[in-house]
Amino acid sequence: MQKELESEYIKTIEFLYSRLPVFHRIGKAAYKEDLNNTIAICNILDNPEKKLNKCIHIAGTNGKGSVSHILSSIFQLCGYKTGLYTSPHLKDFSERIRINGEPIDKSYVIEFVNKYYKQFEPIGASFFELTVGLAFKYFADNDTDINIIETGLGGRLDSTNVINPLLSIITNIDYDHTNLLGDTLEKIAFEKAGIIKNEVPVVIGESNEITDNVFKERAELSNSPIYFADKNFYIKNTNYSIQNNNISLNFDIVDKSDDIVIKRINNELKGLYQTKNSITVMQSVEVLNNLGFHIDNAIVKKAFENVVKLSGLRGRWEVLNRNPLTICDTAHNVAGIKEIVKLINQTNYETLHFVIGMVNDKEIDNVLSLLPKDAKYYFCKPNIPRGLDAHILKAKGDVHNLIGDVYDSVNSALQQAELIASSKDFIFVGGSTFVVAEVIK
Repeated sequence: MQKELESEYIKTIEFLYSRLPVFHRIGKAAYKEDLNNTIAICNILDNPEKKLNKCIHIAGTNGKGSVSHILSSIFQLCGYKTGLYTSPHLKDFSERIRINGEPIDKSYVIEFVNKYYKQFEPIGASFFELTVGLAFKYFADNDTDINIIETGLGGRLDSTNVINPLLSIITNIDYDHTNLLGDTLEKIAFEKAGIIKNEVPVVIGESNEITDNVFKERAELSNSPIYFADKNFYIKNTNYSIQNNNISLNFDIVDKSDDIVIKRINNELKGLYQTKNSITVMQSVEVLNNLGFHIDNAIVKKAFENVVKLSGLRGRWEVLNRNPLTICDTAHNVAGIKEIVKLINQTNYETLHFVIGMVNDKEIDNVLSLLPKDAKYYFCKPNIPRGLDAHILKAKGDVHNLIGDVYDSVNSALQQAELIASSKDFIFVGGSTFVVAEVIK
């Protein structure tokens, strides 16, 4: 029975991929510049978005996935039945839609598609639009207490932007998807600010003199209280260490009065950039408590220390192997890669082996210009239509003095790095979420 269910589920997902435009596979052609399709889908489903008890809506260039999963972990520990919608998935579609960390029931996905697809087809819906409808209906049918909803792309025109949340969060603003969201930080901020709703508080994770006024003006128009997390909290006593290829990250969260709010968090997510996300989470918790929740700091600490176990988050400075030390990370834009390079520089090794693949609509040269010149590179193509041809990536790497060879797949590149690397070397795998998806087990 289980084998038959798995087979039917795989057929269902493949059917959706074959019939619907999928952004993570084909890029811009799948992007819809309005909410009409999503509204039509929700109407067919009897508007499940209006039946969701409470929602938190999260946008941002980087960190929104981590913040979403940490908040989900917090609410789970508080005893709430917690829905979590994120994208893209790494290994399986069901990761996108979770309740209390458990992926969506595969039989529900099959039944949903069988029941509704023919009604959706005339709409010309994208894969993402359909999955948003699926998520909202799944949460409504399961009567979740609270739902953490991550935007897919941007905010203003994102399919998730039909909900009326109790809190909006924008983690940060940097350059990504500039062909869709705009080529300046102000334009990108304007798109992200589209999730700010009338009289709904908004948390901005990282202040920026270029974009702060965009958010302030939108908040003022919406009569929405606005909080800049990094003006109210900061990190102190950070200890990032690697001993015997075991990584630890500890820090204190401190408020603007210099009082320690949470002491010695031993974060289960080991990337140093998670300290930025922790500030966003802390500010969000404070606002949520002002809204009537009762989330104590002991719960927040426990959530940070168990977020992977509780929520299923993967691919954030994740250790794949300890001999040699092998780490993967989903960072894929300039801001994210800058954080990765900082972490690489804090890692002791004899030789750095860098397995890299990218998609073809990113700021490839800007990313490559940041990477270490003294590494051996293994150029490969993630196995999706948007994947950048590995020979083109190598040619661009040559321009930036990144020396290495081309491999016909992500896994063959990693296998070659593992074959060559000594126990004192360091292997990093990244450049794209879809590269990481191919190497995690």
